Amino acid sequence: MISFYPGPSKIYPEVASYLQDAIKEGILSVNHRSPEFVEISKSAIYNLKEKLNIPENYTVFYTSSATECWEIIAQSLIKRGSYHIFNGAFGEKWYKNTSKLIPYSQSYWFDKEETIDINQIKVSKDTEVICLTQNETSNGTQVLEGTIKELEDKFPEQLIAIDATSCMGGVATDFTVADIWLASVQKCFGMPAGLGLLICSPKAINRALMFNENHYYNSLVFMYENMKSWQTSYTPNVLNIYLLNRIFSEVKPIQTINATLKERAKGWYAFIEGLDGISPLVDNLATRSDTVIAVKGEPELISHIKSSAKKKGLLLGNGYGQWASDAFRIANFPAISDDEIDALKEFLKAF
Repeated sequence: MISFYPGPSKIYPEVASYLQDAIKEGILSVNHRSPEFVEISKSAIYNLKEKLNIPENYTVFYTSSATECWEIIAQSLIKRGSYHIFNGAFGEKWYKNTSKLIPYSQSYWFDKEETIDINQIKVSKDTEVICLTQNETSNGTQVLEGTIKELEDKFPEQLIAIDATSCMGGVATDFTVADIWLASVQKCFGMPAGLGLLICSPKAINRALMFNENHYYNSLVFMYENMKSWQTSYTPNVLNIYLLNRIFSEVKPIQTINATLKERAKGWYAFIEGLDGISPLVDNLATRSDTVIAVKGEPELISHIKSSAKKKGLLLGNGYGQWASDAFRIANFPAISDDEIDALKEFLKAF
């Protein structure tokens, strides 16, 4: 089965041999306070920063998932209020998750065909963190880096937090335009699920130290103290950290991956626009995602395409939320090969 599901999605084929190496090397039994783990952790973060161009003075933390990162941000970096900008289900989930913990959280909804009008964003003085989903998995949209930079320029006192779960590892990013970045590894990282990454600027770390919130096992201050020694505040997913290290010691630099995925995305959208009965879910070229290709059509046809594809060993992503019945999604992630893309295109031509 070839998975085009937008997370968890296809893993890099090399993971199979890396897993065998992990068993041979005893990685699955390594103590997370041992020198062996510290070396793996240190190397993984070094390789991650080098390949993704993460600034040296930004701190990388391991978590269980992007959802846990939402909670860490709410607990450790927000006392009064947050402001959430979104156009889809996952950005809205982040807002609702934070609202359970923070009494004063505001939201700004924009349409999937719209670019964000920064002039319309009104943030109160009580707002400490502005939250934005860079690639919205539910509808296949993206927010361009320039928009994030405009947001950061307009609100220099607030922390800017970016959920980059569906694009980190696939899209070249200037991490300096925001203070907090978060993702999970089961998408563009080409890894099994079970590991999240939280990346914080010095400004975010200083804010956490000033708040000094330490009520939880995943309080950012506690995590920071542990990460000074390349360790964690809990027993981590050592295997996935090992895989992260192996993968990012071998993958191409993000600029090369980014160029490949952008070219593939152009090809996907042109191909879909040339088919009968289906079309891109997003019409606006400026808001279409390069990593999650959302396709719409009549519900009966969409259902038939998905079920027929699965019988052919091609797993498509279901539509999500309000598009559950009349859309499907195609992952455009680095681990998916050109031959696999060609196979899916040949199948879709039949419809």
